[in-house]
Amino acid sequence: MLVKRIISGVVLIAIIIAAIFYEPVFDVAIMVFIILGLYEFFTMLEIKGIGIYKYFGVVMGSLIPLSILLRFELTKRWELLFIVLSLIFLIVMQFKRRNNNGVVVDISTTIFGILYVSWFLSFLIKIRNLQDGIGLLSMVLLITKGGDIGAYLIGTRFGKKPLMPRISPKKSVEGSVGGIIFSVLGAMAMKPVLHLSLIHLACVGIFLGIIGQLGDLSESLIKRDCGVKDSGNILPGMGGILDELDSILFTAPVFYFYLSIFIK
Repeated sequence: MLVKRIISGVVLIAIIIAAIFYEPVFDVAIMVFIILGLYEFFTMLEIKGIGIYKYFGVVMGSLIPLSILLRFELTKRWELLFIVLSLIFLIVMQFKRRNNNGVVVDISTTIFGILYVSWFLSFLIKIRNLQDGIGLLSMVLLITKGGDIGAYLIGTRFGKKPLMPRISPKKSVEGSVGGIIFSVLGAMAMKPVLHLSLIHLACVGIFLGIIGQLGDLSESLIKRDCGVKDSGNILPGMGGILDELDSILFTAPVFYFYLSIFIK
């Protein structure tokens, strides 16, 4: 298992590095990650017994990152229009069902999946499209995944006090603190990208480190509710795509809005 985890980790890191510096690789990688993430999410809902439209959700969810990559904006608030149209289509599709039970749950969870996986991950594209986008993308990934690695290493070695055993029994308070420390170090290492004081960068690292852990716990909560251990098995020894991107789902949009508000 450890060997499989190392191999999967090396392959994933190689893909991420290539995606950061080469735009065509990034475009393909982000689309593949989002499509696989949507598929994993809707498959978990099926296991739980929710009657979602899996392939409708995957297709509609794929249109969000694709439109951003192609820089297609029908209106200034096209994302809201897209969500409204998706909701209308889902309601119309529900008319064809003979059984009306669970309609609200089915529609709500399908829309949630599109927002949670597709829209949130699409902020990575928006970050890369900003001025100095390569550096900013590297920064959010370094802070987020550095926090994940730190939480795993410190938690495995020193973890004793459970963080939230009801949601994720293996996570510890010590691992959480270690993850935040690694996130801070990752933020401070990127000082040449954002010419800010080390204190400011440390605050960014702490904030995104906490947000990333919330993303991790949120996916753990969803998996526990669906009764699955991993979101998928595409990465041997590591699980599914969502298992590796859960923290980025939260940090990407938060970091983008931080840049939009505080960094002119």
